[in-house]
Amino acid sequence: MDAKSCEKATGAIADKYRLSILLELAQRERMTSSDIQELTGLSQPCVSHHVRLLTESELVTADKEGRNIYLRLNKDTTRQLSLFLSKLT
Repeated sequence: MDAKSCEKATGAIADKYRLSILLELAQRERMTSSDIQELTGLSQPCVSHHVRLLTESELVTADKEGRNIYLRLNKDTTRQLSLFLSKLT
């Protein structure tokens, strides 16, 4: 992971709602936007905004299955971020 990707990922994590989404995805296999609405109490447009930032940072993947879009934690990116940040110690 390069510095620019790290900056994008840490910026996405810096928000309390996005962090709670990531923490929940770490516990579940996948979530829908409706699941995220229930978790956060945010409106659908607001959830869409947060999901977009998480997918743009590549921390989350979005897969369409039928009418639903399922979000999953991108474990490869989270591992890369962890390795990048471990260089700071």
